[in-house]
Amino acid sequence: MQDDRIALGLDLLRSLEHAELSVADAVDRLETVSTHPKVTREILDTAEKRGIIEREDGIIRPKSSEFVSYESQVVQKDGEFECQRCGAGLSTGHFIEYDSGELGPFGSSCIRKVTGRD
Repeated sequence: MQDDRIALGLDLLRSLEHAELSVADAVDRLETVSTHPKVTREILDTAEKRGIIEREDGIIRPKSSEFVSYESQVVQKDGEFECQRCGAGLSTGHFIEYDSGELGPFGSSCIRKVTGRD
């Protein structure tokens, strides 16, 4: 289970559309994968070791340009959901499909925030 969360967190960091963001903002996004500090730290450390991100003075710089394709990777599902980021109730959940698994559900604005589109 922990390895799945790490792989999912690495995919998320790999697909962020930010030139740079604070460690706190990166952790905010990674908390959609796991709220456990040890897992979050392992995701960040592994991402740095694998060259997915650079980390310096509290700033993270993603090194990839494999952004989420909203046309092929984001799936909308109708039902009763709770946003993985903000906790709001949703009747339509947006899920990101990575090779390592599915991340979500998110509301329409939170998915854009998580991926760095907004």
